[in-house]
Amino acid sequence: MAPADRRPAVEILEDQGRTRVAALLPIRYGRMVATPFSFYRGAAAVMAADLAPIPRTGLIVQLCGDAHISNFGEFAAPDRRLVFSINDFDETLPGPFEWDVKRLVGSLAVAGRTLGFTSAQRRAIELAAVQSYREAMRDFSLMGSLELWYTRLDVDDIAERYRAEAGVRELRAFRRAATKAESKNSLRAMAKLTHVVDGRPQFINDPPIVVRFEELVPAAEAEHLRGQAGQLLRSYTATIPANRRVLVDRFRFADIARKVVGVGSVGTRTWVVLMLGRDTNDPLLLQVKEADESVLEPYLGASRYQHHGRRVVEGQRLMQAASDILLGWDRGVGLSGRPTDFFVRQLWDKKGSVVIEELSSRAMRLYGRFCGWTLARAHARSGDSVAIAGYLGTSDVFDRAIADFAESYADQNGHDHAALEQAIAAGDIVATPGI
Repeated sequence: MAPADRRPAVEILEDQGRTRVAALLPIRYGRMVATPFSFYRGAAAVMAADLAPIPRTGLIVQLCGDAHISNFGEFAAPDRRLVFSINDFDETLPGPFEWDVKRLVGSLAVAGRTLGFTSAQRRAIELAAVQSYREAMRDFSLMGSLELWYTRLDVDDIAERYRAEAGVRELRAFRRAATKAESKNSLRAMAKLTHVVDGRPQFINDPPIVVRFEELVPAAEAEHLRGQAGQLLRSYTATIPANRRVLVDRFRFADIARKVVGVGSVGTRTWVVLMLGRDTNDPLLLQVKEADESVLEPYLGASRYQHHGRRVVEGQRLMQAASDILLGWDRGVGLSGRPTDFFVRQLWDKKGSVVIEELSSRAMRLYGRFCGWTLARAHARSGDSVAIAGYLGTSDVFDRAIADFAESYADQNGHDHAALEQAIAAGDIVATPGI
């Protein structure tokens, strides 16, 4: 897989870390080193560098940029029904469709190895995901533009659509994830993350995961920055439709804290914001997350959008069948002292996903099919579905080629994970596990 002049993965990760909050990097490395799969989740920049020199199809779509299986899941559409789709777009950028396919199927290979699946089980999982992508793309190529645009995978429809392939155990696990997602809303988030102090709700200080402004800077500066945060939220509403501005205007700014999220995202400047409507029983919790250059841009060219928050939001709106109604962007000056691009979304809006580590090989095969179908639909919205379907053909040649690539890349990922372990053991990188 790796050419002789391949840049070391640890070096790429360290370069990426230079733009992030230095104090949080040990948490990031601690999460990445846990398993080869957790390493893969945080190494989108490494894979982008590895994909760059490989010949490309030239069939361009809006890429997710980090389409591993943990970046798919359920969330509430504006009509409040749960849909299944991609849910992470930090790295989105136009590029060759196969990059996302390789990232997805590579994640199935790495996760399968991490869970101890046999090579035959992994092969079946990988082929099923690519077959689902290929067949779905052919179906989408036959649809009218409006029909394609409205097509989505509702969670309620999954049992019926995949009944022939899913067993009782698999469907039960998926329903559990959906039930958990249904319970995640702003009221639940407020109950989990805040408490009442002097009659007012505020975020619980729980370092290093949740840290209040007052713990990061002197009190006077914290008050100034809280005012800036309130201003940012007021200006962000210019990027959402006018009817939704009316909704946001019903809420007032109450509190803000820094919150560590994800694996690859650890170290980005990410904030949670508490806003209150009529009273404390009417909360809105928002996530304000730093958006930096996509890891794909050094190889695919700069985004057409000068604002990286807008890059993320426009890519998400294009790829998802239904998106968060409060999705928007803004630019502000934070603790770093430099202008920073952000995108804004609801913190919890019935978001959920299956626990990958609990999947059987049969369940992962089914889940891979969901993801393959979903990725094809996302690509078909922005790319030439007829051309892509023609390239993929009706045989399994493409399926087998991608599965071969996935296993080869899983080997490389294993070497890179081991290199991170060695760098930590040697003291070259500081890691804090278990957080």
